[in-house]
Amino acid sequence: MEKLNLTQEWDKVFPKSDKVDHKKVTFHNRYGITLAADMYTPKGTEGKLPAIAVSGPFGAVKEQSSGLYAQKMAELGFLTIAFDPSYTGESGGTPRYVASPDINTEDFCAAVDFLSVQENVDPERIGIIGICGWGGMALNAAAIDTRIKATAAMTMYDITRVTANGYFDAEDSEQARFEKKKAMNAQRTEDYKNGSYALAGGVVDPLPEDAPQFVKDYYAYYKTPRGYHSRSLNSNGGWNVTSSLSFLNMPILQYSNEIRSAVLLVHGEKAHSRYFSETAYSKLTGDNKELLIIPGANHTDLYDQMDIIPFEKLNAFFTEYLR
Repeated sequence: MEKLNLTQEWDKVFPKSDKVDHKKVTFHNRYGITLAADMYTPKGTEGKLPAIAVSGPFGAVKEQSSGLYAQKMAELGFLTIAFDPSYTGESGGTPRYVASPDINTEDFCAAVDFLSVQENVDPERIGIIGICGWGGMALNAAAIDTRIKATAAMTMYDITRVTANGYFDAEDSEQARFEKKKAMNAQRTEDYKNGSYALAGGVVDPLPEDAPQFVKDYYAYYKTPRGYHSRSLNSNGGWNVTSSLSFLNMPILQYSNEIRSAVLLVHGEKAHSRYFSETAYSKLTGDNKELLIIPGANHTDLYDQMDIIPFEKLNAFFTEYLR
């Protein structure tokens, strides 16, 4: 497996808690990619603990939102890991800055593999938290991995839907998809000629005066000290352009209606992406599914605003279903 060079100093965008122990760990997925993670363990605990794997948002790294969630949930008594997905952050995989609905769903399942064999983890009490684009990946993993007993998707994005249909399904036509495919395949040719991969996406900089509010929200998180991190693709650069081809052609959540484990969807009332969670919730079945809308909150409020993120609800949810 690939050997990773991990940063040992604390370089998160949030302060270190004195209530948990922290260490760097690695694990591999079934594609042979080595993933980097931060493990948070509540201090003073004994025996086998319930565990939670956290990742997201899309393009972010574990030093940002996912690490904040993991550390807080560890303070509440869970052993947690926040991991960088394949090809990003400190995790392995080449070429860099590639995304895939299949591989990134597998990343969550690989995190469950890792947690399942830890001596201080109860393998029957494992849950996952996905944030933003990784909320969709988390639900996708829950649909195939019966070891996952509880899933929380925070301010969820369905990346495959927005890639194929555009925001609010405004580009949901065969012609619009053809034009996208045509442009991305032309870029593939250029990439092959150049011997390198073009990057796109990330957060626009400088910020246009007429930018939509959600773009301003992203800028306020990823481009300011609040959430900026040098390894985050949203703070610097963007994704491999042609990654979007797989998201356009391989939609996730095809069998989300068959998820038997518990699911909690959380979204901000004012978030532009709220319709993803509402659509996903409408497809879920069973009496262990819940949609929670946070009054007045926008999309990025659920990234790091401690007075808005419903940690009390998350604690109650995972305590109930990871008994």
